[in-house]
Amino acid sequence: MSTPGAVISRRQVPGGGAGLLPQLVLALVCGGYATGAALGWGSSRLALIMGDFGLAAAALAGAVSCLCYARCRSSCLRPAWLLFALSSAMAGFGNAVWGWYEVVLRTPVPSPSPADFCFLLFAPPAIVGLLVLAKRPATRAGWICLALDAWLIGGSLLTISWSLALAHTAHQEGESVAHAALSLAYPLLDIVLVSMVLALHFRRSSANRSAINTAIAALALTVLCDALFTSPLLREHYRSGQLLDAGWFAGSILLAYAPWVSRRDTDGCGRSRRESPTSRPTAGSLAALAPYLAAAVCTLGILYNVIDGSRIDRVVVFTACTVALALVVRQGIMLLDNMTLTQELAEKENHFRSLVQGSSDVIMIAAPTGVLRYVSPAAAGVYGIDAEDLIGSEFASLIHPEDLGGVVHEVRRFLAAHPDEEPTTRIECRFRAGGGRAGGGGWLNVESTVNRHHGGLIFNSRDVTERVRLQAQLQHSAEHDPLTDLPNRALFTERVRQALSGRRTTDPGTAVLFIDLDGFKAVNDTVGHQAGDELLVHAARRLQESVRAGDTAARLGGDEFAALILGDGTRDAAAREYRIVEVAERLRAGLSRPYRVSGTEVRVAASIGVAFADPGINPAELMRNADLAMYRAKAAGKGRVELYAPQMQAEVVRRAELATRLRNALHDGEFALLHQPVVDLADGRITAVAAQARWRSQQGILFTPDEYLRVSDQRGDHGRGEAGPRTAEIDRWLLEEAVEQAAERHRAGHTVPVAVRLSPHRLTERGMGPGSVEALLTRHGLPSGALVLELAETDPKVPLEELERRLVALRRLGVRIALDGFGSGCAAISALRRLPVDVLKLDRGLVEGVVDSARVNKITSGLLRIAADLGLQTVADGVDLPEQAVALKAMGCTHAQGAVFSGPLDEHRLRRALARGAYPVPAPADRLEGGREAVLTTSALPVKVGMQGREALPKRVAVSDGREGPDSVTPPPLCSNNETPVPPT
Repeated sequence: MSTPGAVISRRQVPGGGAGLLPQLVLALVCGGYATGAALGWGSSRLALIMGDFGLAAAALAGAVSCLCYARCRSSCLRPAWLLFALSSAMAGFGNAVWGWYEVVLRTPVPSPSPADFCFLLFAPPAIVGLLVLAKRPATRAGWICLALDAWLIGGSLLTISWSLALAHTAHQEGESVAHAALSLAYPLLDIVLVSMVLALHFRRSSANRSAINTAIAALALTVLCDALFTSPLLREHYRSGQLLDAGWFAGSILLAYAPWVSRRDTDGCGRSRRESPTSRPTAGSLAALAPYLAAAVCTLGILYNVIDGSRIDRVVVFTACTVALALVVRQGIMLLDNMTLTQELAEKENHFRSLVQGSSDVIMIAAPTGVLRYVSPAAAGVYGIDAEDLIGSEFASLIHPEDLGGVVHEVRRFLAAHPDEEPTTRIECRFRAGGGRAGGGGWLNVESTVNRHHGGLIFNSRDVTERVRLQAQLQHSAEHDPLTDLPNRALFTERVRQALSGRRTTDPGTAVLFIDLDGFKAVNDTVGHQAGDELLVHAARRLQESVRAGDTAARLGGDEFAALILGDGTRDAAAREYRIVEVAERLRAGLSRPYRVSGTEVRVAASIGVAFADPGINPAELMRNADLAMYRAKAAGKGRVELYAPQMQAEVVRRAELATRLRNALHDGEFALLHQPVVDLADGRITAVAAQARWRSQQGILFTPDEYLRVSDQRGDHGRGEAGPRTAEIDRWLLEEAVEQAAERHRAGHTVPVAVRLSPHRLTERGMGPGSVEALLTRHGLPSGALVLELAETDPKVPLEELERRLVALRRLGVRIALDGFGSGCAAISALRRLPVDVLKLDRGLVEGVVDSARVNKITSGLLRIAADLGLQTVADGVDLPEQAVALKAMGCTHAQGAVFSGPLDEHRLRRALARGAYPVPAPADRLEGGREAVLTTSALPVKVGMQGREALPKRVAVSDGREGPDSVTPPPLCSNNETPVPPT
């Protein structure tokens, strides 16, 4: 097949010519003049005018053109065009003087005349201008060779001219010395000018080549016409306006056109922007043969005199001898120059060979047919193949078949481009390696820089196998989990996108499974993180073994995994759902089997959410749906499979909207602070108030803590274990408002402490340190002993050491610490053992069952005895019935709060209650007088307690302001302090 060196046609680069229209006008003008001259112009008078003043106008036009170009163009060739302008001006003035005699004065032109003076001044500026255009030699020997070349050409022309005509002119009798000198001056100057034209042809500069060629053609045409004019045969019969004048006219017009040719291919100094990368061998050969041609011309001149039988002229002999001597000198200089160049070439070749052979890159030269003509010795070390074995082989046979098409296409494109626009290109392919390479044969990844070389190509190649392998490793690391080597979230998302955009985009059988390991954190906490990592590796292996080859199992992070199950084209929705659920159940069962890690057997469960790829769904939505289904499975009991349903998203939207409303409520001041009195069971005095927040929405609905905390305490990302940001804002607002209002009550004379309920997690935050609490109390002027911080249910994630340190520092400030929810579990007992606590608040579950359950009664009694032994104050929370208050008091409980005394109160009602100072405490049944009813005067419904228990409504009740009346109507009954709606103030 055709290899990368195949012959490909290159697109032609248009020359920088001045355009076709100027050339056409030039041809028409010259052709018109030649036609007129050939026809005699119609009259002798018009012929004289056109032959004299017409030539003068053309020559002056050339002068003006060269002068304008030299003035408006800043170029290194500017002096040459100024000299050409002067030369053309001299020719114009000479023709004008000639016309003055012939046309105006109508007299013959004298010889010599001022016109001859102008014509003689035409050649010297042109000769100097040609020297400026010539390529300047770089050495002194080069200048000598240039002078010798000019003399060789001029001497040879002088020899032949002298032999043919000039000798007869020089020895003609009867002519004056001035006339003879003038007759010889014209041909001698023409010979010099021709010599410079020929020398310039072989040594001209590559800059503005088209303009120089046009100028040379114009001068050559002028010299030719001068030579014809000086010949005796034509001069005797010459008349102005004849066809010979057309040659002079065309020469002047060409000189006027010359500077404006090919201006686009030169820069500001006349340097060519696009020089041909290869030299022209024909011009070089003619330049080398020029001295020998000159010697041959001299020989012809001498032979002409010998054959003619005339005596050999001394001028011919002298000129021929000088030409021969110049030839010998030039050849000696060239011999020395060649010896120097040969030595430099040998040194450069040795230097190049050392570089090539010592380079670690492999350098190969391929012929246009694709056959390797040269291979550097580095091939043995890089490819494992000797360079001699590669020379003569097809380059295409060494490239991997899968990469060959791309390589050939790139090389063809490179060869079709222009060398100036794209001098090199780069290809990367797999190259055959021999058995001599370390590691054996096979294929290597090779990167090659390609350059053009005499129709072929040069390949500078290097082995990049390690780089390609490293890139592949980096790509793999970027797309896979480092612990389990499963695809990570980025690659899994890309696989989902490919599955949704494939040829079966509408197949609903494709499903995404999100998997979470329930109980994994307990493994980390009990066995250790190393064991947890080992468990994840085992789980990943089980997951990978449970899916098909075309499916994708991935680890998204932590203990979360995912699986992409591609659809099988089944159109039955029930069958597709059954298949996916079966796969999910198999995964759940496999992941829930016991694991043996670090010598210990552990168990975890798997909660799996499934979402199907419905038509029109995008990858983000599909993965979000699977995520929602997984957390629905965790919320429903864990260790189960849950299918996504649209109402799950609706629930998320509803929660998000409610959370947004809650956030806006915090900023818009919709939260209200209520206080519930804490009563001493001994005498009914109000010993403290418990601060509680309520959210009064714009619709007038008052949400209790259980209701709005259900929204504000939603775990981040559907329960990933981080408290939502709204809880922190609510806690900060609650503490700030409670301290501020308690300080105002203290200044009003109500010095009861205020209790604020906070979570252990909040107490260990940086912003809740002892310094922050002290600064808050100082800012509002509240004594530290008037603040009680209620520690909510203990969180196992909060370290007891840090919590203990914070609480000890707070107690040193005078802040009292209460343990809320005491009796709800072993965590409370552990907290009681470690933490500095002043007050114990019984759990509501114990208070609610203290009357109805003997077991709960005994547990509560035991806990109260423990608190009494520790010297701690006890508070019963949620005391809603008189029997509960009586029972708790009998067990030794010191304080209580609940609906049996008062529900949460706003600031106005709280101050009225504090002004009263106490609430009636229910008495035991055996202390009541027979038949007399004991009525609890609270804001709740009246409860009758007597010998017969609870009976009808009492006859007298207490109104909310504490005054009794026979017909007063009581407000509706109060429920739990966490469920009691309080009307707006």
